Amino acid sequence: MNADLILKSNSIFLGKGQPISGVVAVAGGRIAYVGPADQAPPLTGPNTRTLELGGQLVMPGFHDAHLHIHMSALMFSKYMFMMLENTSEQDCIERMRPFVATRPKGAWVVTCGWYLPFWGEGAKLPTRASLDAAYPDWPVCMSSGDGHTAWLNSRALEALGITDDTPNPAGGEFVRDENGHLTGVAKEMAGTKVYAQVLNGFTEAEIKDAYAGLFAQFREYGITSVCDLGATSLPGADLLHPELLEEFLAAGKLTFRAHLFPTMTKDMARPKMMREKYTHPKLCWRGVKQFLDGVSSTHTAYLSEPYANAWYPGDRGQLTVAEADMDELVYLANKNGMSMRIHTIGDGAIHAGLNAYEKAQKALGKDPAIQNTLEHLENIQQGDIRRLAELGVMASMQPAHSMIDPAGIEADLGLERTKLMWAFRDMLDAGVRLAFGTDVPTAALNPIENVSYAVTRQNTQGLPQGGWEYHQHISLSEALEAYTYGSACAVRRQHELGSLAEGMLADITVLDRDLFAIPAGEIKDAQVALTILDGEIVYQR
Repeated sequence: MNADLILKSNSIFLGKGQPISGVVAVAGGRIAYVGPADQAPPLTGPNTRTLELGGQLVMPGFHDAHLHIHMSALMFSKYMFMMLENTSEQDCIERMRPFVATRPKGAWVVTCGWYLPFWGEGAKLPTRASLDAAYPDWPVCMSSGDGHTAWLNSRALEALGITDDTPNPAGGEFVRDENGHLTGVAKEMAGTKVYAQVLNGFTEAEIKDAYAGLFAQFREYGITSVCDLGATSLPGADLLHPELLEEFLAAGKLTFRAHLFPTMTKDMARPKMMREKYTHPKLCWRGVKQFLDGVSSTHTAYLSEPYANAWYPGDRGQLTVAEADMDELVYLANKNGMSMRIHTIGDGAIHAGLNAYEKAQKALGKDPAIQNTLEHLENIQQGDIRRLAELGVMASMQPAHSMIDPAGIEADLGLERTKLMWAFRDMLDAGVRLAFGTDVPTAALNPIENVSYAVTRQNTQGLPQGGWEYHQHISLSEALEAYTYGSACAVRRQHELGSLAEGMLADITVLDRDLFAIPAGEIKDAQVALTILDGEIVYQR
């Protein structure tokens, strides 16, 4: 067989271990040979394209194991305002003035990025009063940077039909003052429900334009696969839009593989429909997702012990789904052959999630066709690391989250508990399989930076010196494996994705330098030189 494309490099990362020197030959969208150049069979034909890459690193395409396509596309587009920095309630209001000026009066103003821990010690949740005073002529919806709280003005509440009498949804709260009046803040499932309503309100043309922009970023960052997870626990509001992805696929413009995980419900109507409908190698259903807690920044992540800076006696967050209900959801999913993914940030939620998986496994036995995961796992108990390995539950994690606000994390949990924050090293040592992603839009999309965070435990400015909780850092090969082979395991496609071997799908990323030959502190500066999907070059710097 003549190769369509041959890549020659001194550094080829196969998906685990150390890189080799040699060639990767691609034919018919799959890898025909990978190994030493002097052992390669005759593969060059009249139409073969050969690239001499020298010391550039050839590796499996990056696979983001956890993100949200619809939210990310719009938030990173010209139709919304992403607030990367903010120091107070009023600072947020001032930063968005130039964007508001571009919006016609009466049109929605949608932003993301305000973050209470950035506002200093003793900062309180914002209210609609400040937004009403600044922007009385626009309905305004502002998502927190972690995506779990919405801040709205009165016009937005009115447009959404939310009043003082609106009941709280399960797992969420419309915050009210001492007189029972809405403050304009919607937490957890109340906030995500609101945000879903607002984001689905953009025009089809705006949404498609935003999608195209995000997909271009995927190509630029060497991302060849993603997991698109339901963004809320509410049926019909999970912000998965596979019908739009179908249009890109039909037009030959879906330049990555999308793995869909809709919200798990007891009737399973939508997951079952999607399982039957979406089976294409580039657009396929792979399981279901649910939430079990919130986030530590607003004390809604569920802890086994109270927060170090508790807002009230016994403040340790809360579960968004009752344990008995989660037990039932996991059992139903696994009984029906569906892999389950559960949002668990606090150690209490992680423990409850593992309990649910353990109960289902005892009742149903182990099914090799099912790969359950926990998502995020920011703070964990040592004993639950062992349980992850014993139960075969994967840890789907986002190194970028560890670098957002280490000081805020220490204030929330105290220095003793932070020793087991993003415990990559302890997990790998216990035999836990990791899958890496970003949870975009809650963090930046760049996978190279994400790898750097896991290896150095430092941000892009090289801080903190020595690395934050550096004892939990992992090696470069381990981090790349989590971002490639590990993520393929999370969608049960490791037989065709996530590594460079004969017969595997030719999804390949080439970096502009050999990460294994440079200091760890320079990893973050690398860039993608080539992105290849199905053997076709879809991006070249």
